[in-house]
Amino acid sequence: MEKWFVQNKKADFAGIADTLHCSQVLARILRNRDLLETEDMEVFLHGGLENLHSPWLLHGMESAVTRIMLAIQNQEPIRVMGDYDVDGICSTYILKTGFETLGAVVDCVIPHRIHDGYGLNENMIREASQANVKLIVTCDNGISAGGPIELAGQLGMEVIVTDHHEVPYCIEGGQKKELLPKAYAIVDPKQEADEYPFPGICGAVVAYKLVCALFEAYQKNTGCFETSQLERVLDALLEPAALATVCDVMDLVGENRLLVKEGIKRMRNPSNLGLTCLMEVNGIQPDKLKAFHFGFILGPCLNATGRLDSADKALELLCQTDKKEAMELAIWLKELNDSRKNKTLEGEKQAIAYLTEHKLEQDKVLVIYLEEVHESLAGIIAGRIRERYSKPTFVLTRAEEGAKGSGRSIETYHMYESLVEVGHLLTKFGGHKLAAGLSLPISNIDAFRDALNRNCTLGEADFYEKVSIDAVMPMAYGSLELARELEALEPFGVGNPKPLFAEKDACIVGAKRMGKQGNMLKLRVKTGFGGYEELVYFGNGDAFLECFRSKYGESAVQELFAGEAHYPMSVAYSIGVNSYMGKESKQNEMKYYL
Repeated sequence: MEKWFVQNKKADFAGIADTLHCSQVLARILRNRDLLETEDMEVFLHGGLENLHSPWLLHGMESAVTRIMLAIQNQEPIRVMGDYDVDGICSTYILKTGFETLGAVVDCVIPHRIHDGYGLNENMIREASQANVKLIVTCDNGISAGGPIELAGQLGMEVIVTDHHEVPYCIEGGQKKELLPKAYAIVDPKQEADEYPFPGICGAVVAYKLVCALFEAYQKNTGCFETSQLERVLDALLEPAALATVCDVMDLVGENRLLVKEGIKRMRNPSNLGLTCLMEVNGIQPDKLKAFHFGFILGPCLNATGRLDSADKALELLCQTDKKEAMELAIWLKELNDSRKNKTLEGEKQAIAYLTEHKLEQDKVLVIYLEEVHESLAGIIAGRIRERYSKPTFVLTRAEEGAKGSGRSIETYHMYESLVEVGHLLTKFGGHKLAAGLSLPISNIDAFRDALNRNCTLGEADFYEKVSIDAVMPMAYGSLELARELEALEPFGVGNPKPLFAEKDACIVGAKRMGKQGNMLKLRVKTGFGGYEELVYFGNGDAFLECFRSKYGESAVQELFAGEAHYPMSVAYSIGVNSYMGKESKQNEMKYYL
Protein backbone atom coordinates (compact mmCIF):
# COMPACT_ATOMS: atom_id res chain seq x y z
CA MET A 1 0.00 0.00 0.00
CA GLU A 2 1.35 3.40 -1.00
CA LYS A 3 0.43 7.00 -0.54
CA TRP A 4 2.09 9.52 -2.83
CA PHE A 5 2.67 13.09 -1.82
CA VAL A 6 4.58 15.89 -3.50
CA GLN A 7 6.96 17.85 -1.31
CA ASN A 8 6.00 21.50 -1.49
CA LYS A 9 8.62 23.27 0.57
CA LYS A 10 9.02 26.94 -0.25
CA ALA A 11 12.27 28.74 -0.99
CA ASP A 12 13.93 31.14 -3.41
CA PHE A 13 15.01 28.37 -5.77
CA ALA A 14 16.35 30.78 -8.37
CA GLY A 15 18.47 32.49 -5.71
CA ILE A 16 19.76 29.19 -4.35
CA ALA A 17 20.61 27.98 -7.86
CA ASP A 18 22.45 31.21 -8.58
CA THR A 19 24.45 31.03 -5.33
CA LEU A 20 25.36 27.37 -5.68
CA HIS A 21 25.77 27.46 -9.48
CA CYS A 22 23.30 24.62 -9.93
CA SER A 23 19.93 23.99 -11.55
CA GLN A 24 16.68 24.98 -9.86
CA VAL A 25 15.75 21.28 -9.83
CA LEU A 26 18.77 20.51 -7.67
CA ALA A 27 18.00 23.55 -5.50
CA ARG A 28 14.48 22.25 -4.90
CA ILE A 29 15.78 18.81 -3.95
CA LEU A 30 18.26 20.28 -1.49
CA ARG A 31 15.42 22.17 0.17
CA ASN A 32 13.41 18.93 0.26
CA ARG A 33 16.28 17.43 2.29
CA ASP A 34 15.37 19.93 5.04
CA LEU A 35 18.35 22.17 4.31
CA LEU A 36 17.48 25.80 4.97
CA GLU A 37 20.72 27.76 4.58
CA THR A 38 22.88 27.85 1.46
CA GLU A 39 25.90 27.21 3.70
CA ASP A 40 24.38 23.87 4.76
CA MET A 41 23.57 23.07 1.15
CA GLU A 42 27.17 23.81 0.22
CA VAL A 43 28.40 21.37 2.88
CA PHE A 44 25.90 18.77 1.65
CA LEU A 45 27.27 19.03 -1.88
CA HIS A 46 30.94 19.61 -1.23
CA GLY A 47 31.64 18.88 2.46
CA GLY A 48 34.34 16.50 3.63
CA LEU A 49 36.08 15.18 6.73
CA GLU A 50 36.66 18.72 7.95
CA ASN A 51 32.92 18.97 8.53
CA LEU A 52 32.74 15.98 10.89
CA HIS A 53 32.06 16.69 14.56
CA SER A 54 34.86 16.47 17.11
CA PRO A 55 34.99 13.09 18.87
CA TRP A 56 35.51 14.91 22.15
CA LEU A 57 31.89 16.05 22.06
CA LEU A 58 30.80 12.48 22.90
CA HIS A 59 30.05 12.10 26.58
CA GLY A 60 32.53 9.80 28.32
CA MET A 61 35.18 10.15 25.60
CA GLU A 62 37.79 11.82 27.79
CA SER A 63 37.53 9.14 30.50
CA ALA A 64 37.66 6.36 27.92
CA VAL A 65 40.74 7.76 26.19
CA THR A 66 42.58 8.37 29.47
CA ARG A 67 42.00 4.79 30.65
CA ILE A 68 42.98 3.21 27.32
CA MET A 69 46.16 5.30 27.14
CA LEU A 70 47.09 4.09 30.63
CA ALA A 71 46.50 0.48 29.58
CA ILE A 72 48.70 0.91 26.51
CA GLN A 73 51.51 2.57 28.45
CA ASN A 74 51.43 -0.14 31.15
CA GLN A 75 50.99 -2.93 28.58
CA GLU A 76 47.85 -4.12 30.33
CA PRO A 77 46.03 -6.77 28.26
CA ILE A 78 42.97 -5.24 26.54
CA ARG A 79 40.14 -7.34 25.14
CA VAL A 80 37.80 -5.88 22.53
CA MET A 81 34.36 -7.48 22.61
CA GLY A 82 32.23 -6.90 19.52
CA ASP A 83 29.16 -8.31 17.80
CA TYR A 84 28.51 -10.74 14.95
CA ASP A 85 26.88 -8.37 12.43
CA VAL A 86 28.66 -6.04 9.99
CA ASP A 87 28.59 -3.12 12.42
CA GLY A 88 30.03 -5.24 15.23
CA ILE A 89 32.68 -6.84 12.99
CA CYS A 90 33.80 -3.48 11.59
CA SER A 91 33.76 -1.90 15.08
CA THR A 92 35.98 -4.68 16.39
CA TYR A 93 38.40 -4.31 13.50
CA ILE A 94 38.57 -0.52 13.95
CA LEU A 95 39.37 -0.72 17.67
CA LYS A 96 41.84 -3.59 17.23
CA THR A 97 43.69 -1.74 14.47
CA GLY A 98 43.69 1.55 16.36
CA PHE A 99 44.95 0.04 19.60
CA GLU A 100 47.61 -2.08 17.87
CA THR A 101 48.88 0.98 16.01
CA LEU A 102 49.78 2.51 19.38
CA GLY A 103 51.44 -0.70 20.59
CA ALA A 104 48.66 -2.07 22.78
CA VAL A 105 48.47 -5.69 23.94
CA VAL A 106 45.04 -6.45 22.52
CA ASP A 107 42.90 -9.37 21.42
CA CYS A 108 39.30 -9.65 20.22
CA VAL A 109 36.27 -11.77 20.98
CA ILE A 110 33.08 -11.82 18.92
CA PRO A 111 30.22 -13.81 20.46
CA HIS A 112 28.80 -16.78 18.61
CA ARG A 113 25.19 -16.11 17.61
CA ILE A 114 23.94 -19.54 18.66
CA HIS A 115 26.09 -20.36 21.69
CA ASP A 116 26.55 -16.88 23.16
CA GLY A 117 23.75 -14.71 21.83
CA TYR A 118 24.00 -10.95 21.41
CA GLY A 119 26.51 -8.91 23.41
CA LEU A 120 28.37 -9.63 26.61
CA ASN A 121 27.52 -12.58 28.80
CA GLU A 122 28.96 -13.85 32.05
CA ASN A 123 30.87 -16.71 30.40
CA MET A 124 32.75 -14.21 28.21
CA ILE A 125 33.58 -12.14 31.28
CA ARG A 126 34.93 -15.15 33.19
CA GLU A 127 37.00 -16.22 30.19
CA ALA A 128 38.50 -12.73 30.02
CA SER A 129 39.40 -12.90 33.70
CA GLN A 130 41.08 -16.27 33.23
CA ALA A 131 43.10 -14.76 30.35
CA ASN A 132 44.37 -12.04 32.72
CA VAL A 133 42.57 -9.28 30.81
CA LYS A 134 42.62 -6.01 32.74
CA LEU A 135 40.48 -3.82 30.48
CA ILE A 136 37.48 -4.76 28.34
CA VAL A 137 36.32 -2.39 25.60
CA THR A 138 32.97 -3.21 24.02
CA CYS A 139 31.86 -2.07 20.60
CA ASP A 140 28.36 -2.10 19.12
CA ASN A 141 27.13 -3.61 22.39
CA GLY A 142 27.41 -3.27 26.14
CA ILE A 143 24.82 -0.63 26.98
CA SER A 144 22.36 -3.38 28.02
CA ALA A 145 24.94 -5.63 29.73
CA GLY A 146 24.56 -4.41 33.31
CA GLY A 147 24.92 -7.85 34.90
CA PRO A 148 28.04 -9.04 33.04
CA ILE A 149 29.73 -5.66 33.49
CA GLU A 150 29.06 -5.76 37.23
CA LEU A 151 30.62 -9.24 37.31
CA ALA A 152 33.69 -7.89 35.49
CA GLY A 153 34.17 -5.36 38.29
CA GLN A 154 33.90 -8.07 40.90
CA LEU A 155 36.61 -10.02 39.09
CA GLY A 156 38.97 -7.03 39.05
CA MET A 157 38.45 -5.86 35.47
CA GLU A 158 37.31 -2.50 34.18
CA VAL A 159 34.96 -2.05 31.23
CA ILE A 160 34.61 0.76 28.73
CA VAL A 161 31.36 0.61 26.79
CA THR A 162 31.22 1.97 23.25
CA ASP A 163 27.79 1.49 21.74
CA HIS A 164 25.06 3.26 19.81
CA HIS A 165 21.96 1.36 20.89
CA GLU A 166 19.15 2.68 23.04
CA VAL A 167 19.86 2.82 26.76
CA PRO A 168 17.64 0.46 28.78
CA TYR A 169 15.21 2.22 31.07
CA CYS A 170 12.40 1.68 33.51
CA ILE A 171 9.44 3.84 34.43
CA GLU A 172 9.45 5.35 37.93
CA GLY A 173 6.83 7.85 38.95
CA GLY A 174 5.72 8.16 35.34
CA GLN A 175 9.23 9.14 34.24
CA LYS A 176 11.89 7.26 32.31
CA LYS A 177 14.93 6.30 34.35
CA GLU A 178 18.08 5.18 32.54
CA LEU A 179 19.58 1.86 33.57
CA LEU A 180 23.22 2.48 32.73
CA PRO A 181 25.76 -0.30 33.35
CA LYS A 182 28.43 0.30 36.02
CA ALA A 183 31.25 0.74 33.52
CA TYR A 184 34.44 2.78 33.88
CA ALA A 185 33.28 4.91 30.95
CA ILE A 186 30.32 4.85 28.57
CA VAL A 187 30.53 6.31 25.06
CA ASP A 188 27.05 6.08 23.58
CA PRO A 189 25.36 9.09 21.94
CA LYS A 190 21.94 7.77 23.05
CA GLN A 191 22.55 8.36 26.77
CA GLU A 192 20.78 11.35 28.32
CA ALA A 193 24.00 13.05 29.39
CA ASP A 194 25.29 13.12 25.84
CA GLU A 195 25.02 16.31 23.79
CA TYR A 196 26.70 15.08 20.63
CA PRO A 197 25.25 17.07 17.70
CA PHE A 198 24.50 13.98 15.59
CA PRO A 199 23.49 10.96 17.71
CA GLY A 200 22.44 8.78 14.74
CA ILE A 201 25.84 7.15 14.20
CA CYS A 202 26.49 3.41 14.18
CA GLY A 203 28.73 1.42 16.48
CA ALA A 204 31.64 1.43 14.04
CA VAL A 205 31.57 5.23 13.84
CA VAL A 206 31.56 5.45 17.65
CA ALA A 207 34.63 3.18 17.56
CA TYR A 208 36.20 5.31 14.83
CA LYS A 209 35.61 8.46 16.89
CA LEU A 210 37.27 6.79 19.86
CA VAL A 211 40.35 5.95 17.79
CA CYS A 212 40.45 9.52 16.42
CA ALA A 213 40.42 10.95 19.94
CA LEU A 214 42.91 8.37 21.18
CA PHE A 215 45.38 9.14 18.39
CA GLU A 216 45.07 12.87 19.03
CA ALA A 217 45.63 12.52 22.77
CA TYR A 218 48.44 9.98 22.39
CA GLN A 219 50.31 12.14 19.93
CA LYS A 220 49.84 15.24 22.09
CA ASN A 221 51.13 13.50 25.21
CA THR A 222 53.90 11.34 23.75
CA GLY A 223 54.80 12.51 20.24
CA CYS A 224 55.85 8.94 19.49
CA PHE A 225 54.40 8.79 16.00
CA GLU A 226 54.55 10.79 12.83
CA THR A 227 51.24 12.57 12.40
CA SER A 228 51.11 11.36 8.80
CA GLN A 229 51.38 7.74 10.00
CA LEU A 230 48.35 8.07 12.25
CA GLU A 231 46.44 9.94 9.55
CA ARG A 232 47.03 7.06 7.11
CA VAL A 233 45.57 4.61 9.62
CA LEU A 234 42.50 6.80 10.20
CA ASP A 235 42.09 7.20 6.46
CA ALA A 236 42.05 3.42 6.01
CA LEU A 237 39.58 2.97 8.88
CA LEU A 238 37.06 5.15 7.08
CA GLU A 239 36.41 2.19 4.78
CA PRO A 240 34.94 -0.17 7.43
CA ALA A 241 33.25 2.75 9.22
CA ALA A 242 31.43 3.72 6.02
CA LEU A 243 30.54 0.10 5.23
CA ALA A 244 29.02 -0.38 8.69
CA THR A 245 27.04 2.86 8.48
CA VAL A 246 25.24 1.68 5.35
CA CYS A 247 24.80 -1.93 6.51
CA ASP A 248 23.40 -0.90 9.89
CA VAL A 249 20.82 1.20 7.97
CA MET A 250 21.78 4.53 9.48
CA ASP A 251 20.24 7.66 7.96
CA LEU A 252 22.58 8.97 5.25
CA VAL A 253 22.26 12.59 6.31
CA GLY A 254 24.58 14.98 8.09
CA GLU A 255 27.76 13.40 9.39
CA ASN A 256 26.82 9.90 8.21
CA ARG A 257 26.49 10.96 4.60
CA LEU A 258 29.82 12.79 4.59
CA LEU A 259 31.58 9.85 6.20
CA VAL A 260 30.10 7.34 3.75
CA LYS A 261 30.95 9.59 0.81
CA GLU A 262 34.57 9.80 1.95
CA GLY A 263 34.69 6.07 2.68
CA ILE A 264 33.46 5.23 -0.81
CA LYS A 265 36.13 7.50 -2.30
CA ARG A 266 38.82 5.55 -0.47
CA MET A 267 37.38 2.16 -1.36
CA ARG A 268 37.60 3.04 -5.02
CA ASN A 269 41.33 2.69 -4.37
CA PRO A 270 41.04 0.43 -1.32
CA SER A 271 43.70 -0.04 1.32
CA ASN A 272 42.04 -3.02 3.00
CA LEU A 273 43.15 -6.21 1.25
CA GLY A 274 40.21 -8.25 2.48
CA LEU A 275 37.60 -5.80 1.18
CA THR A 276 39.53 -5.55 -2.09
CA CYS A 277 39.28 -9.31 -2.57
CA LEU A 278 35.62 -9.35 -1.55
CA MET A 279 34.85 -6.76 -4.23
CA GLU A 280 36.80 -8.78 -6.77
CA VAL A 281 35.00 -12.10 -6.17
CA ASN A 282 31.65 -10.28 -6.37
CA GLY A 283 32.57 -8.64 -9.68
CA ILE A 284 32.47 -5.09 -8.30
CA GLN A 285 34.62 -2.59 -10.18
CA PRO A 286 36.13 -0.27 -7.54
CA ASP A 287 35.64 2.82 -9.72
CA LYS A 288 31.90 2.00 -9.97
CA LEU A 289 31.43 1.41 -6.23
CA LYS A 290 28.31 2.89 -4.62
CA ALA A 291 26.49 2.64 -1.31
CA PHE A 292 24.26 0.01 -2.93
CA HIS A 293 27.21 -2.39 -3.11
CA PHE A 294 27.84 -1.90 0.62
CA GLY A 295 24.30 -2.71 1.66
CA PHE A 296 23.37 -5.44 -0.80
CA ILE A 297 26.59 -7.23 -1.77
CA LEU A 298 29.60 -6.68 0.50
CA GLY A 299 27.70 -6.35 3.77
CA PRO A 300 25.63 -9.53 3.32
CA CYS A 301 28.83 -11.50 2.65
CA LEU A 302 30.29 -10.37 5.98
CA ASN A 303 26.96 -10.88 7.73
CA ALA A 304 26.64 -14.43 6.42
CA THR A 305 29.51 -15.58 8.65
CA GLY A 306 27.78 -14.43 11.82
CA ARG A 307 24.50 -15.91 10.61
CA LEU A 308 25.55 -19.37 9.43
CA ASP A 309 29.00 -19.85 10.96
CA SER A 310 31.34 -17.76 13.11
CA ALA A 311 31.87 -14.04 12.54
CA ASP A 312 35.55 -14.60 13.32
CA LYS A 313 36.06 -15.43 9.63
CA ALA A 314 34.77 -12.01 8.57
CA LEU A 315 37.07 -10.29 11.07
CA GLU A 316 39.93 -12.42 9.80
CA LEU A 317 39.22 -11.21 6.26
CA LEU A 318 39.44 -7.56 7.32
CA CYS A 319 42.71 -8.23 9.15
CA GLN A 320 44.25 -10.32 6.36
CA THR A 321 47.59 -9.23 4.82
CA ASP A 322 48.23 -12.26 2.58
CA LYS A 323 46.59 -11.98 -0.86
CA LYS A 324 46.14 -15.73 -1.38
CA GLU A 325 44.52 -16.29 2.00
CA ALA A 326 42.38 -13.16 1.65
CA MET A 327 41.08 -14.36 -1.71
CA GLU A 328 40.27 -17.82 -0.33
CA LEU A 329 38.35 -16.24 2.55
CA ALA A 330 36.49 -13.88 0.21
CA ILE A 331 35.44 -16.78 -2.04
CA TRP A 332 34.23 -18.75 0.98
CA LEU A 333 32.23 -15.80 2.28
CA LYS A 334 30.55 -15.28 -1.09
CA GLU A 335 29.61 -18.97 -1.31
CA LEU A 336 28.27 -18.87 2.24
CA ASN A 337 26.16 -15.84 1.39
CA ASP A 338 24.79 -17.56 -1.71
CA SER A 339 23.67 -20.41 0.56
CA ARG A 340 22.12 -17.89 2.96
CA LYS A 341 20.09 -16.35 0.10
CA ASN A 342 18.48 -19.68 -0.73
CA LYS A 343 17.62 -20.38 2.90
CA THR A 344 16.18 -16.88 3.30
CA LEU A 345 13.91 -17.30 0.28
CA GLU A 346 12.54 -20.56 1.70
CA GLY A 347 12.07 -18.95 5.12
CA GLU A 348 10.16 -16.05 3.57
CA LYS A 349 7.76 -18.49 1.90
CA GLN A 350 7.22 -20.27 5.22
CA ALA A 351 6.50 -16.94 6.96
CA ILE A 352 3.83 -16.00 4.42
CA ALA A 353 2.26 -19.45 4.75
CA TYR A 354 2.28 -19.13 8.55
CA LEU A 355 0.38 -15.83 8.44
CA THR A 356 -2.18 -17.30 6.06
CA GLU A 357 -2.62 -20.54 8.00
CA HIS A 358 -3.05 -18.78 11.36
CA LYS A 359 -5.16 -15.96 9.87
CA LEU A 360 -2.84 -13.25 11.19
CA GLU A 361 -2.59 -10.96 8.14
CA GLN A 362 -4.94 -8.43 9.76
CA ASP A 363 -2.82 -8.03 12.91
CA LYS A 364 -1.25 -4.61 13.29
CA VAL A 365 1.99 -6.17 14.57
CA LEU A 366 2.98 -9.45 12.92
CA VAL A 367 4.53 -12.14 15.14
CA ILE A 368 5.63 -15.25 13.23
CA TYR A 369 7.03 -18.40 14.81
CA LEU A 370 9.11 -20.52 12.41
CA GLU A 371 10.36 -23.38 14.55
CA GLU A 372 12.74 -24.95 12.02
CA VAL A 373 14.20 -21.81 10.43
CA HIS A 374 17.79 -20.99 11.40
CA GLU A 375 17.62 -18.27 14.03
CA SER A 376 20.26 -16.22 12.23
CA LEU A 377 17.85 -15.60 9.35
CA ALA A 378 15.03 -14.20 11.49
CA GLY A 379 16.01 -10.55 10.98
CA ILE A 380 16.28 -10.82 7.21
CA ILE A 381 12.95 -12.64 6.93
CA ALA A 382 11.31 -10.10 9.24
CA GLY A 383 12.55 -7.33 6.95
CA ARG A 384 11.12 -9.05 3.88
CA ILE A 385 7.71 -9.55 5.55
CA ARG A 386 7.74 -5.95 6.81
CA GLU A 387 8.27 -4.76 3.24
CA ARG A 388 5.51 -7.03 1.89
CA TYR A 389 2.82 -6.06 4.42
CA SER A 390 4.08 -2.60 5.53
CA LYS A 391 3.69 -3.69 9.16
CA PRO A 392 6.10 -4.07 12.09
CA THR A 393 7.18 -7.71 12.08
CA PHE A 394 8.81 -10.11 14.52
CA VAL A 395 10.12 -13.49 13.37
CA LEU A 396 10.82 -16.01 16.13
CA THR A 397 12.61 -19.36 15.89
CA ARG A 398 13.39 -22.19 18.28
CA ALA A 399 16.68 -21.62 20.11
CA GLU A 400 18.65 -23.56 22.71
CA GLU A 401 16.64 -22.00 25.53
CA GLY A 402 13.16 -21.13 24.29
CA ALA A 403 12.42 -18.85 21.36
CA LYS A 404 14.67 -16.22 19.90
CA GLY A 405 14.08 -13.70 17.15
CA SER A 406 14.39 -10.34 15.51
CA GLY A 407 12.02 -7.55 14.60
CA ARG A 408 11.95 -4.96 11.83
CA SER A 409 9.67 -1.96 12.07
CA ILE A 410 8.03 0.79 10.05
CA GLU A 411 8.69 4.47 10.57
CA THR A 412 5.54 5.04 12.64
CA TYR A 413 6.21 2.28 15.21
CA HIS A 414 8.99 2.46 17.82
CA MET A 415 9.99 -1.17 18.18
CA TYR A 416 12.25 -0.88 21.23
CA GLU A 417 9.68 1.06 23.24
CA SER A 418 7.03 -1.49 22.32
CA LEU A 419 9.25 -4.23 23.77
CA VAL A 420 9.75 -2.29 26.98
CA GLU A 421 5.98 -2.33 27.45
CA VAL A 422 5.89 -6.14 27.28
CA GLY A 423 9.26 -6.75 28.90
CA HIS A 424 7.71 -8.98 31.59
CA LEU A 425 7.10 -11.61 28.87
CA LEU A 426 10.70 -11.58 27.63
CA THR A 427 13.94 -12.99 28.95
CA LYS A 428 16.15 -10.59 27.02
CA PHE A 429 15.74 -7.82 24.46
CA GLY A 430 17.46 -4.80 22.96
CA GLY A 431 17.54 -2.60 19.89
CA HIS A 432 16.23 0.73 18.65
CA LYS A 433 13.28 2.28 16.84
CA LEU A 434 13.39 0.26 13.63
CA ALA A 435 15.01 -3.02 14.69
CA ALA A 436 15.26 -5.22 17.75
CA GLY A 437 16.33 -8.62 19.01
CA LEU A 438 14.65 -10.65 21.73
CA SER A 439 14.38 -13.95 23.57
CA LEU A 440 11.36 -15.38 25.38
CA PRO A 441 9.88 -18.69 26.54
CA ILE A 442 8.02 -20.51 23.77
CA SER A 443 4.98 -20.63 26.04
CA ASN A 444 4.86 -16.80 26.01
CA ILE A 445 4.66 -16.35 22.22
CA ASP A 446 0.88 -16.07 22.02
CA ALA A 447 0.76 -13.70 24.99
CA PHE A 448 3.54 -11.65 23.39
CA ARG A 449 1.61 -11.35 20.13
CA ASP A 450 -1.61 -10.44 21.93
CA ALA A 451 0.06 -7.82 24.13
CA LEU A 452 1.84 -6.11 21.24
CA ASN A 453 -1.36 -5.84 19.25
CA ARG A 454 -3.40 -4.74 22.25
CA ASN A 455 -0.92 -1.95 22.99
CA CYS A 456 -0.51 -0.89 19.35
CA THR A 457 -2.09 2.49 18.57
CA LEU A 458 -1.33 2.57 14.83
CA GLY A 459 -4.18 3.60 12.55
CA GLU A 460 -4.84 2.53 8.97
CA ALA A 461 -2.92 5.50 7.54
CA ASP A 462 0.22 4.44 9.42
CA PHE A 463 0.53 1.28 7.33
CA TYR A 464 0.73 3.06 4.00
CA GLU A 465 4.19 3.40 2.51
CA LYS A 466 4.77 7.12 2.08
CA VAL A 467 6.17 7.87 -1.37
CA SER A 468 7.77 11.29 -1.29
CA ILE A 469 7.91 13.00 -4.71
CA ASP A 470 10.53 15.73 -5.12
CA ALA A 471 8.83 17.33 -8.13
CA VAL A 472 6.15 16.68 -10.72
CA MET A 473 8.16 16.66 -13.94
CA PRO A 474 7.52 15.02 -17.33
CA MET A 475 10.27 12.61 -18.32
CA ALA A 476 11.02 14.67 -21.41
CA TYR A 477 12.21 17.52 -19.18
CA GLY A 478 15.07 15.41 -17.84
CA SER A 479 18.46 15.31 -19.49
CA LEU A 480 21.84 13.61 -19.21
CA GLU A 481 23.22 16.84 -17.75
CA LEU A 482 20.59 16.80 -14.99
CA ALA A 483 21.28 13.12 -14.28
CA ARG A 484 24.99 13.92 -13.87
CA GLU A 485 24.20 16.90 -11.67
CA LEU A 486 22.04 14.77 -9.35
CA GLU A 487 25.01 12.49 -8.70
CA ALA A 488 26.31 15.23 -6.40
CA LEU A 489 23.61 14.16 -3.93
CA GLU A 490 25.10 10.68 -3.51
CA PRO A 491 25.52 8.47 -1.59
CA PHE A 492 21.84 7.59 -1.57
CA GLY A 493 20.18 5.52 1.12
CA VAL A 494 17.87 5.74 4.10
CA GLY A 495 17.23 9.41 4.91
CA ASN A 496 18.69 10.52 1.59
CA PRO A 497 16.78 8.66 -1.12
CA LYS A 498 17.49 9.06 -4.79
CA PRO A 499 15.43 12.03 -6.07
CA LEU A 500 11.98 10.93 -7.19
CA PHE A 501 9.94 12.64 -9.89
CA ALA A 502 6.42 11.99 -11.07
CA GLU A 503 4.54 12.24 -14.35
CA LYS A 504 0.78 12.03 -14.23
CA ASP A 505 -0.95 9.99 -16.93
CA ALA A 506 2.21 9.13 -18.85
CA CYS A 507 1.19 7.61 -22.17
CA ILE A 508 2.50 4.01 -22.24
CA VAL A 509 2.71 2.73 -25.81
CA GLY A 510 4.97 -0.33 -25.69
CA ALA A 511 6.84 -2.82 -23.51
CA LYS A 512 9.63 -5.40 -23.72
CA ARG A 513 10.73 -7.92 -21.13
CA MET A 514 14.26 -7.74 -19.69
CA GLY A 515 16.44 -9.82 -17.38
CA LYS A 516 17.48 -13.46 -17.34
CA GLN A 517 14.03 -14.52 -16.15
CA GLY A 518 12.23 -11.91 -18.24
CA ASN A 519 10.65 -10.45 -15.09
CA MET A 520 11.76 -6.86 -15.67
CA LEU A 521 10.42 -4.40 -18.21
CA LYS A 522 11.47 -1.67 -20.59
CA LEU A 523 8.51 0.60 -21.35
CA ARG A 524 8.12 3.06 -24.20
CA VAL A 525 6.43 6.33 -23.28
CA LYS A 526 5.07 8.91 -25.71
CA THR A 527 5.80 12.47 -24.60
CA GLY A 528 3.63 15.53 -25.06
CA PHE A 529 6.20 16.90 -27.47
CA GLY A 530 5.87 14.20 -30.10
CA GLY A 531 8.90 12.21 -29.00
CA TYR A 532 9.42 9.05 -26.94
CA GLU A 533 11.16 8.16 -23.68
CA GLU A 534 12.35 4.79 -22.43
CA LEU A 535 11.38 3.81 -18.89
CA VAL A 536 12.99 0.76 -17.30
CA TYR A 537 11.46 -1.15 -14.39
CA PHE A 538 13.66 -3.47 -12.32
CA GLY A 539 10.83 -4.43 -9.97
CA ASN A 540 8.21 -7.12 -10.41
CA GLY A 541 7.23 -6.78 -14.05
CA ASP A 542 4.42 -9.31 -13.74
CA ALA A 543 2.83 -7.26 -10.95
CA PHE A 544 2.92 -4.17 -13.18
CA LEU A 545 1.32 -6.09 -16.03
CA GLU A 546 -1.40 -7.39 -13.72
CA CYS A 547 -2.16 -3.82 -12.64
CA PHE A 548 -2.20 -2.77 -16.29
CA ARG A 549 -4.52 -5.68 -17.14
CA SER A 550 -6.92 -4.87 -14.30
CA LYS A 551 -7.23 -1.28 -15.54
CA TYR A 552 -7.44 -1.81 -19.28
CA GLY A 553 -8.07 -5.50 -19.99
CA GLU A 554 -6.14 -8.42 -21.52
CA SER A 555 -6.24 -6.95 -25.01
CA ALA A 556 -4.42 -3.86 -23.72
CA VAL A 557 -1.52 -6.03 -22.53
CA GLN A 558 -1.32 -7.63 -25.97
CA GLU A 559 -1.29 -4.17 -27.56
CA LEU A 560 1.43 -3.13 -25.11
CA PHE A 561 3.83 -5.86 -26.25
CA ALA A 562 2.93 -5.19 -29.87
CA GLY A 563 3.92 -1.56 -29.40
CA GLU A 564 0.41 -0.41 -30.29
CA ALA A 565 -0.89 0.66 -26.85
CA HIS A 566 -1.98 4.16 -25.87
CA TYR A 567 -2.88 4.00 -22.18
CA PRO A 568 -2.18 6.46 -19.33
CA MET A 569 -0.34 5.41 -16.17
CA SER A 570 0.96 7.74 -13.49
CA VAL A 571 4.57 6.90 -12.71
CA ALA A 572 7.13 7.91 -10.10
CA TYR A 573 10.63 7.63 -11.49
CA SER A 574 14.27 8.48 -10.89
CA ILE A 575 16.90 9.73 -13.32
CA GLY A 576 20.33 8.18 -13.59
CA VAL A 577 23.33 7.84 -15.86
CA ASN A 578 23.57 4.62 -17.86
CA SER A 579 27.05 3.69 -19.11
CA TYR A 580 27.35 1.17 -21.93
CA MET A 581 30.25 0.50 -24.29
CA GLY A 582 31.93 3.73 -23.20
CA LYS A 583 28.86 5.87 -23.89
CA GLU A 584 26.63 7.56 -21.33
CA SER A 585 22.93 8.24 -21.61
CA LYS A 586 20.06 9.30 -19.37
CA GLN A 587 18.10 6.43 -17.84
CA ASN A 588 14.57 6.82 -16.47
CA GLU A 589 13.81 4.15 -13.88
CA MET A 590 10.23 3.59 -12.72
CA LYS A 591 9.92 3.09 -8.97
CA TYR A 592 6.13 3.22 -8.46
CA TYR A 593 3.02 3.31 -10.63
CA LEU A 594 -0.69 4.01 -10.32
